[in-house]
Order: sequence, then structure tokens, then C-alpha cells
Amino acid sequence: MRFDRPLVPARLIARYKRFLFDATLEDGSVITGSCPNTGSMLGLTTPGSRIHMSEHDSPTRKYRHMLEMVEVDGTQVGINTGLPNRLAEEAIRMGLIPSLSPYTVIERERKYGRNSRIDLLLSGDGLPKAYVEVKNVHFTRSPGLAEFPDTVTARGAKHLEELGDMVEEGHRAVMIYLIQRDDCQRFRLSSDLDPVYGAAYLRARHRGVEAYAIACRVSPMEILPIQLIAMDETALPAL
Repeated sequence: MRFDRPLVPARLIARYKRFLFDATLEDGSVITGSCPNTGSMLGLTTPGSRIHMSEHDSPTRKYRHMLEMVEVDGTQVGINTGLPNRLAEEAIRMGLIPSLSPYTVIERERKYGRNSRIDLLLSGDGLPKAYVEVKNVHFTRSPGLAEFPDTVTARGAKHLEELGDMVEEGHRAVMIYLIQRDDCQRFRLSSDLDPVYGAAYLRARHRGVEAYAIACRVSPMEILPIQLIAMDETALPAL
């Protein structure tokens, strides 16, 4: 996925009220922009961090700038939670998950489960439907190791249960952890931060839910899914 126009560099002043941030542009002017990530963004909100923003000219937008990336230890980290579904679809069409390559139709945001919407619904002639949930990953505490979640996510646990239900109905169900940073070669769940999610994940896996972690190459010009990386499930809680 290439950005429509070059991203704008700046320095972060503060991110606040979940949806907003202030930043200093290279010419010294201060702007307020929108933050497309309502999560904790643990480790990515340090004042003074170098950031990159997209610009939008629509007269209906309140803020011209939208936060896209935060630089941490020389690595660009994508924070926009509106992008992972698109990136996961690109990864599937590129063949990064070989078992999903035969699917010819990919639909987004279809209703399913308990009043939910699945991120991607895959179908193809003679194939069981594949329900794909995508999670944005940007958190790390150890070099080379991406983790999810960075805070408690009851909604995420609910999605895992619903994926398990789809398997029991005879479909495929897939969890994709989309890592918007390119300095990680392994992935694991941070069950110490959310043991309920860790337990829900383990239940889902036992029920037949598939899980994959995809690393991306991230730059101010593009975010590109590049490869599957190893998933470490050794630290999960016992059922």
C-alpha cells in the first residue's frame, strides 16, 4: 500500500483524548490533528518523538493532519488501525498465507456472529467460507518480538469466541496479527497484560481457529506486507 502523497514529518507534542494529538511541524508551527488509533499506544506517545502524518484536503474534515507513524529507536511504526484490513487483504492476494491463496473473493465488513462484523470474508468455488479477523500490532518490549495486546481488550476476546463458533458451524476461521513495524521477527501474545484474551486465544486455537502473524515493511512512502513470522505460543495460560 503506497500513500497517495508523501507523509509530513513533525515532532509529537502530546496525544490526548484518544482521538487527538498536537505536533510541531518542521517550520516551527504547531498543529492539532486526528489520531486514528483509540488504543493505549503503549510506548508510542513520548513527547518529542518524530512522527509522520497524512494530509487531507476535504472541507468536511475538522483536522487536516492525521497521525500515521511514530518513529521508535529508528524504526517507523504504523499506528493507523484503519489500514490493517487493507494490508491483510494485500497479504492474502500476494500469497503470503498459502492456504488462503485459492480464495478468489474477498469481502470486507460482513455481518456475522453476535452482532459483529468480520474484517474479511473469503469465498471460492468448492471452498468453505473463511472468516478472517485482523488485529493491528505495534507493541514490543523485547528486541525482535512483537506482542498483542498492549492493554485489556474485551472486544478482542469476544472476536476469538465468535471465530471459534464459525469453525463449529463448518467454516474456516483465521486470526491475522498484522505487524506495522519491520524490526520484529517473532510474535507472541502479551498474556500478562490481558490473561483473559490469552485464555480466549487458547480456546479458539483448540476449537480450530487458525492464526498467523505478518510483518510489514514500513516507510513514509508505503506500508507493505512482506512475510509470515514465527508465532510463540509457549507463554499462554493453561485452559
